[in-house]
Amino acid sequence: MIWIGIIIILVSAYLRLPLLLWSLLLGAGLVGFNFYTDAAMAQKTLLWIIYAAVIIPLNVKPLRRNFFSRIIYAAMKKIMPTISQTEQEALDAGDVWWEAELFSGKPDFKFIKKLPKPELTEEEQAFLDGPVEEFCKMLDDWQITHIDYDLTPEAWQFAKDNGFFSLIIPKQYGGLDYSAYCHSQVVMKIGSRSGSAGVTIMVPNSLGPGKLLMTYGTEEQKDYYLPRLAKGIDIPCFGLTGPDAGSDAGAMPDTGVVCHGEYEGKDNVLGVRLNFAKRYITLAPVATILGIAFKLSDPEHLLSDEVERGITLALIKRETEGIEIGDRHFPANHAFMNGPVRGKDVFIPIESIIGGVDYVGKGWSMLMECLGDGRAISLPALGTAAGKMGSKYTGAYARIRQQFHTPIGHFEGVEEALTEIAGQAYVMDASRSLVAVALDAGAVPSVISAIVKLQVMERMREVINHAMDVHGGHGICMGPLNHLGRAYQLIPVGITVEGANILTRTMIIFGQGAMRSHPFLLKEVQAVHNENQKQGLKDFDNAFFSHMGFIISNVVRSFWFGLSYAKFVITPGDRDTRHYYQQLVKMSSAFALMADICVGVLGGSLKRREKISGRLADALSNLYVMTAVLKHYENQGSHKEDMALVKWACEDSLYNIQTALKNIMRNLPVPFIGSLCNFIIFPLTKPYHRPNDKLGHQVASLTLTPSETLDRLSDGVFDSDDKNNSTGRLMHALNLVLKTDELQHKLRDAFKQGRISSRERDVYEEAKDKKIITDNEYKLLIETDEAIQNAIKVDEFSFSGWEIKTP
Repeated sequence: MIWIGIIIILVSAYLRLPLLLWSLLLGAGLVGFNFYTDAAMAQKTLLWIIYAAVIIPLNVKPLRRNFFSRIIYAAMKKIMPTISQTEQEALDAGDVWWEAELFSGKPDFKFIKKLPKPELTEEEQAFLDGPVEEFCKMLDDWQITHIDYDLTPEAWQFAKDNGFFSLIIPKQYGGLDYSAYCHSQVVMKIGSRSGSAGVTIMVPNSLGPGKLLMTYGTEEQKDYYLPRLAKGIDIPCFGLTGPDAGSDAGAMPDTGVVCHGEYEGKDNVLGVRLNFAKRYITLAPVATILGIAFKLSDPEHLLSDEVERGITLALIKRETEGIEIGDRHFPANHAFMNGPVRGKDVFIPIESIIGGVDYVGKGWSMLMECLGDGRAISLPALGTAAGKMGSKYTGAYARIRQQFHTPIGHFEGVEEALTEIAGQAYVMDASRSLVAVALDAGAVPSVISAIVKLQVMERMREVINHAMDVHGGHGICMGPLNHLGRAYQLIPVGITVEGANILTRTMIIFGQGAMRSHPFLLKEVQAVHNENQKQGLKDFDNAFFSHMGFIISNVVRSFWFGLSYAKFVITPGDRDTRHYYQQLVKMSSAFALMADICVGVLGGSLKRREKISGRLADALSNLYVMTAVLKHYENQGSHKEDMALVKWACEDSLYNIQTALKNIMRNLPVPFIGSLCNFIIFPLTKPYHRPNDKLGHQVASLTLTPSETLDRLSDGVFDSDDKNNSTGRLMHALNLVLKTDELQHKLRDAFKQGRISSRERDVYEEAKDKKIITDNEYKLLIETDEAIQNAIKVDEFSFSGWEIKTP
């Protein structure tokens, strides 16, 4: 009977049956034991007593609350930390999306399957093929970043005239109102041509006055400002960060006081007097409209009985008295406009508050709600551009550049770097595409947005570093011919802005994700802090016992998946991808279990144990990455030629998850608990390893030769047909190298046979004279060598200045 009871409990836990149902199943098993065994009556009676003593209190809620929950509830009220206002506003911002399924330990793939694949409308595609293409051709990144330190006046005007600053503004206000996916494609393409231009275009279309006005503005504010922003009459910037307050919004020293003052010749106007200092503000030097965040106080109670009203947002015209636009910053050798703004005794009317009086004090939640576009669209688009450029042009360089008469891409050391470049580029493209679909569906997935920003920008760092290794001196010698150097300098910008990656990883992703996405944790916290203790106890009882069942289920599921390698889990996918879907379920269950263990063991101190929360964020992030990769593969048509990329990305993600969880286990304050978790989740051994060399070779090979897979991997970046510019020369040389590959084999064979005396360039003349190659083939070989030399050369400058000298 004991074994029957254990099996019933384990199966019920695995299937997550309701408490009442598995209690009835256990009771049915006990009935069967009574009828079909000849055990002693005393034994049967004892079992029924134990059953009744446990099951009745668990299922009769009034008894359960009085015997169990009341004690736990009282203890939790003493130890559970309160949630600050800024934390609460962050929790309230945005939507819970796929991360909730990952936290569940039992993700429902129907959720992902029903999402449409990202597509452009005819109008959006025409915009990319027309104005965006033309704009890219106008850009000279060396001229922008090294000579003018700005876009040309013609480029600025072209962007304004063609709606580049109105991608997100509704058509009724004169904007283009394009999808999030189109927004991402536009920024990616421009960013692949010039990082400075990409940042310039992305800022007005992400966090800033335009987005805030669309979401919270009054009708009067929308009617006045949005058409001006759409036409480029006004250029916006938004000031949040200051010298003394970056990520800690609560420490913001910028103030606003509700009072009466003079404005535009009118006396006794109700408004706000501001004093602020902001820095690192993109577009500030050229902005005509400033969005400013500040702490508002109302000492005279002109708006309400409250004095301290909290963080508030307002729009201020550049020409307003007291506004000072400081000199420019110069971020990482890039020329996008960035600088400080200051205000001293600046008076603005109350109508300048974004959203009006109704949104006084709601500034932080407004910002949290609107961070999605910057985190989910703009920055990942820039990062993905770097990944795609690295795949296409570093692969081309590795194919045409030779050492020891061998393309350097065929050396295993270089191949290893190319593997990382292509694999990470695939992950980046998949990650940013999936979140764009979420935004277009109307979701605002704040946690997933943070994941995508963190993962894409960190992978951008890795891709560009590997690309620099392959290019060597070709990558570090700056000049018009260098397509890589400025991207390398752009890395810290993407890492830093819209929430620094360290903060995003250690505090935001799991900190917000656990509270928002866990099926029971937030309910428990809210119940504990409920001022109505009777209702709080009821809510806590329901959440707590559901939570206990959830933990037990994940223990059983994780152990079974560890033993069975999740091979019996029914998931979507074909014979190539089903295994990865199964492992995604397995590691989702393991992550959910470890999240609960960390919360239970560390409690409120988990907020300060940032190494632990950072590793939990790594696990959650890579679960999302795997999901995105599998969905991306299917969206693109499930081409078998792309499977090497899918396998590499999934195996890399699984290894990253395993590493994160094992590092948590090793660093829990109670070593026994870590060892027990390791036994439950990984009962046999470490099941995951980094992708092997054979798979890496397949991935790297994709970058060395044009193919439909490489086209898909690099799709969306700017392609130049100028065979003398920084990227066009590489592709021109690659095409000729591939075209003459058979001729080179013919020459090598002739040399081995003693028919020609050399393998150097002068052999072409000898081979032509001996009729080994034709006159046309001779000319093609000469043209190819010249193209190679043009592709690998670097810029030379005079000693007296930056005058370019042709070598």
